[in-house]
Amino acid sequence: MTTRIFVNLPVKQLDRSIAFFARLGFTFDARFTDDSAICMIVADNIFVMLLTEPRFQGFTPKAICDATLSTEVLLCLSAESRERVDEIIRQAVAAGGSIYSEPQDHGFMYGHGFQDLDGHIWEIVFMDPGTQEHAAVP
Repeated sequence: MTTRIFVNLPVKQLDRSIAFFARLGFTFDARFTDDSAICMIVADNIFVMLLTEPRFQGFTPKAICDATLSTEVLLCLSAESRERVDEIIRQAVAAGGSIYSEPQDHGFMYGHGFQDLDGHIWEIVFMDPGTQEHAAVP
C-alpha cells in the first residue's frame, strides 16, 4: 500500500479558504468534506485537510498557533519550472494571499512563497533536475 500524507491546517473561515485555494487551481475530495472540513488534493498521495478551528482543536490538547504571529510549519510544494513558481505566487496574491519575502535563487533551486488567508506559509520551489550541485543553502 502506498503511504499518503494528510496535512491538517486550522482555518478561520472555511468558505474563504476553499475559494482561495480553488483560485490557485487545487481541487477537493467530497468524500472527506463537511461543513467543518474539506480535503484539498495536492497530488495523488498528498492531501491538505482544511479544518475550522473548532474542528482542528478536537484533534489536539494544545492551543492552536496563530499563524499570523508565529510559525509552526512551513509547507513546501515543488513546481515544474521557475515560471510556474512565479505564476503560483501571482495567483496566491491575486486571491488575497500575501508575499512575506523575496524570491530565492540558488542556481540549482529557485523558490518563492506566500502566506494564505490564515497566515500559513507555503513555499513553492523548482529544483533543476539537470544539475548535480547539492550545495548547502545559506
